Amino acid sequence: MNPVDGRVLVAGIGNVFLGDDGFGPAVARALLERGFLPDEVRVVDYGVRGLHLAYDLLDGVAALILVDALPGEAAPGTISVLEVGTGDLLAGAGFDAHAMDPATVLATLRRLGGTLPPTYVVGCRPADLDERLGLSPAVTAAVPLALAAVDALFDKLCPPITEGT
Repeated sequence: MNPVDGRVLVAGIGNVFLGDDGFGPAVARALLERGFLPDEVRVVDYGVRGLHLAYDLLDGVAALILVDALPGEAAPGTISVLEVGTGDLLAGAGFDAHAMDPATVLATLRRLGGTLPPTYVVGCRPADLDERLGLSPAVTAAVPLALAAVDALFDKLCPPITEGT
């Protein structure tokens, strides 16, 4: 894969009031607190504001990295990195501003006239989605692994910094 020209948006997605669903916002916070991000990277904790993300994508980004809790059969805390294409989106996804999961957000983007940039999901298998604040121990332990996965995507997506530029 060639590096992209332009901005890379990292979007933390999830509800911090539902335990491990707050994984995306936790990783976004950790990225911001850690610092030393490539110049072309913007990190935003969107939480449950999926419609806001769809409108931000209309402004155009070169690539999108979504960070979110993902269902699956793997053990809680397992990190997965997925590449998302337009064929993965639900063509007839309904619009509900209060239930904007990432697939619906990206399908809404298309209905608003936008196009899907190269898109990746860094996901974590949750252990507990009950109403409570804070991540489970397994998902908390996965945050550094998610940071490493996002960094690997930066290596692919962001042009290397060379001296004299």
